[in-house]
Amino acid sequence: MKQEPPLAMALPPLDDLVACPQCDTLHNAATLPPGSRAYCQRCGVVLMTSQPAAMARILSLALTAFVLMLAAISFPFLSLDAGGLHNATSVIDAIMAFNEGLAIPLVVAVAFFIIVIPLMRLGALIYALGPLVREQPPRAGARIAFGLAERLRPWSMAEIFIVGVTVALIKVAGMAAVTIGPAFWAFAGVVIITVLKDQMICRYSIWEALDQSAA
Repeated sequence: MKQEPPLAMALPPLDDLVACPQCDTLHNAATLPPGSRAYCQRCGVVLMTSQPAAMARILSLALTAFVLMLAAISFPFLSLDAGGLHNATSVIDAIMAFNEGLAIPLVVAVAFFIIVIPLMRLGALIYALGPLVREQPPRAGARIAFGLAERLRPWSMAEIFIVGVTVALIKVAGMAAVTIGPAFWAFAGVVIITVLKDQMICRYSIWEALDQSAA
């Protein structure tokens, strides 16, 4: 007996679907009650939130991280004392240490990954969210700015830099007296705040807010 092929299931409009950023499972978008969250049915990742104060907290964390990043490149990072010799360095000095010959491209790459890209990402996020927190229409290019912040996320490597420095300090501590400067703690603060911000952010809610405010 020949079986008829199953009928294709009709999907709702694409605007009513939300794709999980972790496993790409599609879910029906719905209006959430205040203070609630929606999770992916497959992997449990937060898909949507309805917390009016969340966007203000994200903006506050981004502003704090931006200021700390400026402090991290302005103040001494650490100093070493060994055999009567003293050497203090900053983040910029550490990057420029490779500024010779064929290592110049390395200087550019390190500067972009640990300074320029993190600052660009934070600045784009502040630009996009600032008016939304004040319940004002978004600035021109706010969607482009938020999209840029999202695309730069995998290339922002401040946390990798601070982990590498910490490992190096542990190895050097037995051979020299190491004094940690304020820039080190500022950089560590940037990493912690960035992790908190990325865990708190609801990308779907921000895109929806940008679309609704621009309409």
